[in-house]
Amino acid sequence: MKKLKKIDLWIIIPYILLLGIGIVMVYSASFYNALIAGGKTDQYLIKQAIYAIMGLCLCYITFMLKERVLKNRKILSMVMIVTLVSLFYLLGRAYLKPSSRVNGASAWINLGIINFQPLELAKLFLIMFLALVLTNKQNRLIQKQGWKEVFKEVFQPLVIVGSIIVMVFLQPDIGGALILSLITLVLISSSTIPGRLIAELSGVLLVVFTSMIIIITKFPPSFVKSNYAYQRFLAMQHPFQLEQKAGAQLVNSFYAISNGGVFGVGLGNSIQKRGYLPEPHTDFIMSIISEELGLVGVVFILGLLLIMILRMISLGFRSKKTYNSLVYYGVATMILVQIVLNVGGLLGLIPLTGVTLPFISYGGSSLLVLSVALGIVLNLETTAKFEKMKKG
Repeated sequence: MKKLKKIDLWIIIPYILLLGIGIVMVYSASFYNALIAGGKTDQYLIKQAIYAIMGLCLCYITFMLKERVLKNRKILSMVMIVTLVSLFYLLGRAYLKPSSRVNGASAWINLGIINFQPLELAKLFLIMFLALVLTNKQNRLIQKQGWKEVFKEVFQPLVIVGSIIVMVFLQPDIGGALILSLITLVLISSSTIPGRLIAELSGVLLVVFTSMIIIITKFPPSFVKSNYAYQRFLAMQHPFQLEQKAGAQLVNSFYAISNGGVFGVGLGNSIQKRGYLPEPHTDFIMSIISEELGLVGVVFILGLLLIMILRMISLGFRSKKTYNSLVYYGVATMILVQIVLNVGGLLGLIPLTGVTLPFISYGGSSLLVLSVALGIVLNLETTAKFEKMKKG
């Protein structure tokens, strides 16, 4: 109970509010399609509520663990094996059984009670793995003055990280691969590797990424033109010209946002969820929120998410422990990038990636992993508070 009294309210209160909002909005966004499909109107409501309760329980359990458990190499190795085997299975299934793909990708494993998405576990694993490795090597890394020396230190962990990112990319899940890549880049940049080398790495990656976008846009190879992801890229550029094809989802998202205005049309009254937007309770739930609750509802939800992110970044700056800081930055990056990819896609600023909105969109894997991640953050911060009190 002493530990609970020290829990960070800037994180736990927005988290609980977001869970509640998510349950309500999943029901509002899904009941019409569930009714048309012949199912129960509350089927997604019940599932999301169960996921939220499970998430709270996992958050609490993770919060109460001893810090040494979070750093246990055997546990981390087991998570790594599960992640790699799951991703390899999905990759093999995607090419041996193309019919198993959903929206062009093979990303889920049906476990009966839940559709498990290995990508979500991979995000958490990367954060915990890189935080531990970079912390253990911090004294050696700070002395390195060249990439050759740094590369020797981090070669083995980067092979593991790179393998995971490549397998996610080949599913294909470009959004997932991008999230993992940015988490890796942020953690490496926040480590004790000299700033000059980080600047060089960032410059090279920016040039490579920009060049790839220009080449694909101006001179797309024939095999790329028929790719599902490339069609989404075209839809971002010309949504209304491709309204009857790849641009349909984006155009209907625009209509939903436009209909909502400042105060929305009222909870449950969305038009676009009635067969116009596919899966309105997952990727496009923010469009439905915008239509029903208006700009006010969108700002409130994004505000809660921003409070959590800024709090974790603040904790990272203030922490005297490298490991803690890296975990805080990693979890903040994971949430922030998902928000940017989801909302940016709905606004047509970037291609749609199929990335869901944290804590709000329907889905068990994402909600449970995010809850565990927050539990870890809260655990590390509270433990640090007690250590500070003992010293002082």
